Order: sequence, then structure tokens, then C-alpha cells
Amino acid sequence: MTIVTDVADLQALAKRRVPKMFYEYADTGSWTQSTYHENEAALQRQKLRQRVARNIDNRSVKTTMIGEDVSMPVALAPVGLTGMQHADGEILAAQAAEEFGVPFTLSTMSICSIEDVAENTKSPFWFQLYVMRDRGFSERLMQRAHTAGCSALVLTLDLQVLGQRHRDIKNGLSTPPKPGPAVLADLALKPRWCWQMLQTKRRQFGNIHGHVSGVDDMTSLAEWTNSQFDPTLDWSSVEWVKKHWDRKLILKGINDVEDAKIAADIGADAIVVSNHGGRQLDGALASYDVLGDIVDAVGDRIEVHFDGGIRSGQDIFKAVAMGARSTYIGRAFIYGLGAKGKDGVTKVLEILHKELDVTMGLCGETDIARVGRHNMVL
Repeated sequence: MTIVTDVADLQALAKRRVPKMFYEYADTGSWTQSTYHENEAALQRQKLRQRVARNIDNRSVKTTMIGEDVSMPVALAPVGLTGMQHADGEILAAQAAEEFGVPFTLSTMSICSIEDVAENTKSPFWFQLYVMRDRGFSERLMQRAHTAGCSALVLTLDLQVLGQRHRDIKNGLSTPPKPGPAVLADLALKPRWCWQMLQTKRRQFGNIHGHVSGVDDMTSLAEWTNSQFDPTLDWSSVEWVKKHWDRKLILKGINDVEDAKIAADIGADAIVVSNHGGRQLDGALASYDVLGDIVDAVGDRIEVHFDGGIRSGQDIFKAVAMGARSTYIGRAFIYGLGAKGKDGVTKVLEILHKELDVTMGLCGETDIARVGRHNMVL
């Protein structure tokens, strides 16, 4: 029996339990994967100041994100195909996040639909939107999210065209898996996953299937989806989204100071400094390497959130110390989900919370609100 002490232990377990095409969908980047790896490396390079003989009793890592109380500065990031890491994965992850007191963000490309998650949770969750060429469909998606009570819309800006993800191509990624020899051989080694998937009816893109005219099977669904990412998406498109959404708006995919300034000017409630986990522009700067400059440029006008490479509570501490209001975890919670379902997501959140709390104490702080660059070696 594996004794789980950190996120890496759950990653190893997920790799054994989740079919290769879905595990590698979540765990790889585009082209050479240099940006994917650099996201983690940039955080690891940052050193902390150890402080001693300070009263560190009664520590608190509670904070807020866009006015919502959270138990620690973490939200679950939108991850496509989460329901293929584990049956009903989006529902289970949303429930774990709700119980722990952190936001859950549902991807447009989820397996469980907006309505599925709403029916199985009590607290408002967030919805991530890809603006499609079919603006009518995008508008209906926003209305469905509004009706479901979603308290924030996370608009992703860095996927107008798909970055080439070599492992997805080589693995023949599809939902559900196509029964080729290599896929069947892999599935034979994943009986737990297969049994779970047989117990659920949710095996397609729930937000799309049944909501688009003429899309009635997996072939037509795949063709429609691949044709819908919109290369014309620009700042006027963001204005269009704002006209159709009257709740909190978060812009995700900001990795440049000039774009951050435009986002602040346009009146969004928050931005997420992110390079899509290294899955889009390979060779882009690590999110952490641009975080400080973006905070300096717009941090007094808009909430700055951070995404990219978070694998520990120390990573969360470093992002907050650099000026981020909060952070997002994608792969980290996916590892937990693939390893142990809902319990695995909860375990990841518990690990991160403890690591963050201990790190904060050893740096001489008792309140996450007082953590800053003075806690780091710069």
C-alpha cells in the first residue's frame, strides 16, 4: 500500500490507474514541452527566507478570491476531459472543492455538463468559457452557466488555435477511446478505470452533446469541436462576453505585461497569469517568471491570480509572496482524482494546505495576507 505524503505520490498512482491517452493528455505539454517543465522549474528556483524565534501560533491561510471566502489561496483550474480521468470526475472534484472551501472551475470541454455539476453540488462554482465561432452557442453556454448559479465566468484567451501536443496525436486521443490494439492492451491493464466508466452514462462532452444541431455522434462532435476554436477572438470579443455576463469575470491566459494592462482597462474582475500549463506556446516564459512584473504593473487595479506549475504548498506560498492574490491547481488535483477519485482530490487539498501552513510558519508569518516579497530571497 502506497503511503501518500505529497502530490508526487498521487501522480505515480494516477499513472498506474488512468489509461495512457488520458493521463498524458493532462501530464504533457506542446512541442518540446520546454514551457511545461519550466513552469515547475521557475518555482523551484525561488528560495525562501527562513525566520526564527517568532511567535507563529494561530496561523491562518484563509483569504478571498473575487470577494468569495476561500479556505486557502487555491482554486481548482478548468481541465478538459476531467471526467475521463475518473468516472464523473468533474462532479467528484467539484464536491471535494466545495467541502474543502475552495472554488471549482468547470471547463467548457468537460465530460460532466454544467447541469450535472449544479445538480450534485450546493455552492456556486465557476465556469470556464471558450468563445466558439458559433457565438450563439457561446451565448447559450453563458446562459446555462448563469441559470446554474455559477458565480464567475473564467474566459480563456490563449486557445484561439490548438498548440501541437505530440503525445495526444501519438496516443490517438479520443473520447471515448477508439478500440485499436494499443488502446485495448492499455485498457486491459486498467480494470478499475474500465469498471468505473461502465457504471456512468457520462462519456462525452456534456456541455456540447445534445446542445448543437447536427451533432449526434462522436465523429460529428469531434469535427464540430475542432472547427469551433475561434482565431478571431480579440479584445472586442471580451467586450461582447461582458455584455452577456453580469457576474464576476476572470480573464485567463495573461502572460505579458501589456496584455495585463489591457485586461485591467477593460474592466475584468481578475486575471490569471497563465501559459495554459505549457500546452499552447512552447518556448513562452514560465508563468512565475512574469508574475512579478504583472503584479507591479496592474496589481493595484485588478486581482492577479496565478496558474502554472503548482505542485506543493510551497509553490502556493511563493506565488502569493510574489503578489498573486491566489493560485489555481490543474494537474495536481487531476493526479488525485485519477488516483483515488473524490478522496484523492481531498487528499491533494489537505497536502497543499498543510505544506502552505508549515511553510508560512517557518518563514515567520501567521497570516497569508501579510506574506510578501520580504519572505523571499530576491
